[in-house]
Amino acid sequence: MRSRIEDVAAAAGVSMKTVSRVLNNEPNVRDEMRQRVMAVVEKLQYRPNLSARSLAGQRSYVIALVYNNPSRNYLMEIQNGMLEACRDNHYNLVLAPVGASRQRKVDDLKVVFEHFAPDGVVLIPPLTDDPVVLEFLEANHVAFACIAPKHPDGRIGVMMDETAAVRELMAGLVARGHRRIGHIKGPPAHGACQWRFKGYREALRKAGIEYDEDLVVQGAFSFESGIEAGNRLLDLKRPPTAIFAANDDMAAGVIRAACERGLVVPRDISVCGFDDTPIARHIYPALTTVRQPTSDMGRLATMQLLARIRAADAGGMVHVEHEVLFRESTQPPVRH
Repeated sequence: MRSRIEDVAAAAGVSMKTVSRVLNNEPNVRDEMRQRVMAVVEKLQYRPNLSARSLAGQRSYVIALVYNNPSRNYLMEIQNGMLEACRDNHYNLVLAPVGASRQRKVDDLKVVFEHFAPDGVVLIPPLTDDPVVLEFLEANHVAFACIAPKHPDGRIGVMMDETAAVRELMAGLVARGHRRIGHIKGPPAHGACQWRFKGYREALRKAGIEYDEDLVVQGAFSFESGIEAGNRLLDLKRPPTAIFAANDDMAAGVIRAACERGLVVPRDISVCGFDDTPIARHIYPALTTVRQPTSDMGRLATMQLLARIRAADAGGMVHVEHEVLFRESTQPPVRH
């Protein structure tokens, strides 16, 4: 038979209210008490009845991931981190894609709240700074956490110094002898597009390399846009010796475009990306990239959101570190 909260309370020698406070990670519970209750929870394999909790606490115990990001790899990593945090806190996660137009965004958000009534939402770029989405959430007094917002002041969530990460990646390319480095940007509305392009420009300036606008093309953070943008750069009369794509999906597209031309990566063209999503390790050659701890960011953003749900003044903006990973897709240039 399924264990009840009464069984946990009796076995732990505490009240049902204390068990509830422990399961909800509420403050002012002694560590010794929390450990005792959780030990009984595990022993009895107790799992909260979410419907009963919702009725009792006027919460749904659901949070929503609201997104329209085209990178499936990035989305999957964020989702995995959020699921971990939800599981640890006895919450359910709902995926809530929204459309591109203003009215579609509003309509899609209304459907999510009518069907699931989430206690809060996590936003990923570019929705972290979308005025329509933010206006809807604020007008309806919905708690939300942001991942990589362009304007973090007053927000809770998680972010990383992406500009510094790109400067370090570019410095590595320059140190390997690359002077003609192409860049594929992300969507203009996306904060990552601006931060990563800024890092690209700053690294060129520091290395004494003149900026060449012909070496910068627009992408859309998708594999397909990486193929198209890669072809544009490779079609140049004097193509780059290395291409930095602003995410791994586009970098994988560049490798595809190069291979279709009979070029060998990295002998004929070095390629690097950003994020270190699974595709960076699964393709051949393995992709040089910036490791953004994407799964951890999903988990940490969810933890900040849950803290805000429990207390109106709780939660903050967490900063995480990056790591530049030089792999098989880059080497010193054969030509200059």
